[in-house]
Amino acid sequence: MKQEDIVKRLSVVPIFKELSAEELEPIVKIAQTRFYKHKMYIFMQDDPLDRVFFIHSGKIKICRTDQSGKEQLISVLEPGEMFPHAGFFRKGNFPAHAEVMEDSHIIVIPIDKFEEILISYPELCIKLFKVLGEKIVDLQGRLEAQVLHNTFEQIILLLIRLCKSNGEIVGRRYKLTTQFTNRELANMIGTSRETVSRTINHVKKKDYVTLDEDGFYLIDREALQQELFY
Repeated sequence: MKQEDIVKRLSVVPIFKELSAEELEPIVKIAQTRFYKHKMYIFMQDDPLDRVFFIHSGKIKICRTDQSGKEQLISVLEPGEMFPHAGFFRKGNFPAHAEVMEDSHIIVIPIDKFEEILISYPELCIKLFKVLGEKIVDLQGRLEAQVLHNTFEQIILLLIRLCKSNGEIVGRRYKLTTQFTNRELANMIGTSRETVSRTINHVKKKDYVTLDEDGFYLIDREALQQELFY
């Protein structure tokens, strides 16, 4: 990857977005680039956490495996996103593993060097805290969904959340830019594939969720939000 490509990608990452080319220069200097093929792992759960990654192209699946060997899909990350979000200013291990969903170019920065830059640029720390704060709010929302809502409502809330995290506006609907299987959706909230399938069929009959010609979900987010109140 050319240096100008690294600059272009980092300049649109939320925490670097407002930096000048001069301010980005020390970050670009410590950045490395890697190419990962589909199905490769970038890191495994419990590996030493010593790097932070930025997606230039492709998609990355973040999953966590519990003690019984059951895997939970945490999120699917797209170009411009940073991961992992845990680990800054502390020693530890990766809390999950990262699998490549499609061929990806990744920008890699050693955490120790990245932290030195954060200390040198306090405004970057503030931006990073805002990004981490958004992740905390997202996690709180997921926890509340599990505690306060039944399975049907959890699936509806998941579809609404995916509109924001993995969707783009197409007309009056949100198109999910990743093709999630019912098993993957079920895995994200700890329910069965059959339950997700029944719920999806229910909202399809109401025309709240449709498929485009390529098989991507088109979601009427406002209609789904109303569905929660009936």
